[in-house]
Amino acid sequence: MSRRDSVLREMGITPVWRLRSAASPDEPAPARQATLCPVEEPRPPAVVRSPSPPAESAPPPEGVGDVSGLGWEALERRIRECSACRLCERRTQAVAGVGDRDADWLFVGEGPGAEEDLRGEPFVGQAGKLLDSMLSAIGLDRQHDVYIANAVKCRPPGNRTPEADEMTVCQPYLERQIELIRPRIIVALGRPAAQTLLGSEVKISAARGQLFSHRGVPVVVTYHPAYLLRNPQDKAKAWEDLCFARSTFG
Repeated sequence: MSRRDSVLREMGITPVWRLRSAASPDEPAPARQATLCPVEEPRPPAVVRSPSPPAESAPPPEGVGDVSGLGWEALERRIRECSACRLCERRTQAVAGVGDRDADWLFVGEGPGAEEDLRGEPFVGQAGKLLDSMLSAIGLDRQHDVYIANAVKCRPPGNRTPEADEMTVCQPYLERQIELIRPRIIVALGRPAAQTLLGSEVKISAARGQLFSHRGVPVVVTYHPAYLLRNPQDKAKAWEDLCFARSTFG
């Protein structure tokens, strides 16, 4: 059994699906496992959809100030010291992000949870373990060629969903991170992240399988790992989304 097969089984995805490139051309047809990316039925060209109005036309919200010229160290210091919205009042610390600052892949989540708030790193709880498995399944890890950030940098009380004004106030930080990283593809994990990046209301079930754009960077929308822990029946759909993102990147 390959390492990716083992990872997918740990994710609870069975039978094990493979990326198209993982299938062996010499493998007998009856022994082949199901694939989400069959050669005989290629995916039709995706329609790239851009939010309207473009994100770059919107002025930075009041409170954060201009962060457009900040480098990494100054930006992360500004994030750690930020008191622009009510989320700062009950946080332990702000969580900027983690990973390769020159990454091709950017994964954007919702906001820090309790463990992330304590440790200062996104996706370190059970949802983080699942995300690591998802990354490993497509040949990635959080330290190499991947950067992980959140739509808001401070933990919402009780791990509630960030409110619209909180995401708006915090958005300049994410925008500056995108400018510094210059990713080749962005994966939005969950509705708040997708709405922040696309500037419009999003339903994950309807947005899956479509290719969106944020400032010219392709955006793929999928479920948040915390949602998948509560709804394991949708893990196969998330794997299909990762296949789509991988083929888009390729």
